[in-house]
Amino acid sequence: MPDPAAAGPATPPSDHPAHAIPPSAPLGSPPYGAAGSSAFGPEALPPGRPPEPVAPGLWLFAPNRDTQGGSAWLLETPDHDLLIDCPALSEANLSFLSHRGAQARPGPSGNVRQGWIVLTGRDGHGRCRRLQERIGWPVLVQEQEAYLLPGVERLQSFAAELELAPGILLLWTPGPGPGSCVLHVGGGVAPAGDGLFCGRLLVPVAPDRLAPLRTRRTFHWPRQLRSLEQLRRRLPPGSPHWIASGAALGALRGGRLVAGGAELLAAKLPDPGVMPALS
Repeated sequence: MPDPAAAGPATPPSDHPAHAIPPSAPLGSPPYGAAGSSAFGPEALPPGRPPEPVAPGLWLFAPNRDTQGGSAWLLETPDHDLLIDCPALSEANLSFLSHRGAQARPGPSGNVRQGWIVLTGRDGHGRCRRLQERIGWPVLVQEQEAYLLPGVERLQSFAAELELAPGILLLWTPGPGPGSCVLHVGGGVAPAGDGLFCGRLLVPVAPDRLAPLRTRRTFHWPRQLRSLEQLRRRLPPGSPHWIASGAALGALRGGRLVAGGAELLAAKLPDPGVMPALS
């Protein structure tokens, strides 16, 4: 979606057309909860705490110190379970994911609901390889950052955009990182409604407020602002109804989802020629 000729050292995406993964394509995961053999042998895991439900079919995992306190989410759709970024590798999280798989039933397409790990950027990778070995779900990442995941099985990448299923769209939004992306879920697709998982493209700055933020880890600030501008032109009018950030949520003061996502995206952006102080 962003202009491949835009400034920045990232390699332009390959000339892949946007496409949907056909229903007949192998979703590549063993049954939910399959432990997967690890070359590292058994690993003692912290107990952790299970994710909390925040909306119908939507759960928020506890902050993950492996992702700088970032937020991972699980979204249920009729045919998929989408794990957006990696939660902590804990007994509670693995038990939750395995239990969901044990109770999975065929969806409208006749397929048993499949799990995907969707990574919105390098700061959300966490211990992806270990998690994937435990649950066996395929991993989706924007192609610019696939090289950061050596040894991860069932790794799939996309270029500018990918329609995972009707109404579920991954969009490349470089800026926070060279391979940052967002996941948009249209209205009527999932019980949680019309929403956007923005990764770290927008981060909490106050209760009910998200904004782009330049930090020491920001890959390219002007490009991040261009990604936001292109994103709001790409999404349908009035969408999204809510936004879920992949960053730490402390600034929301107990909030989880930020309502009024379309209005938030329509807000005036900072001047890309002015470099704000690093936070």
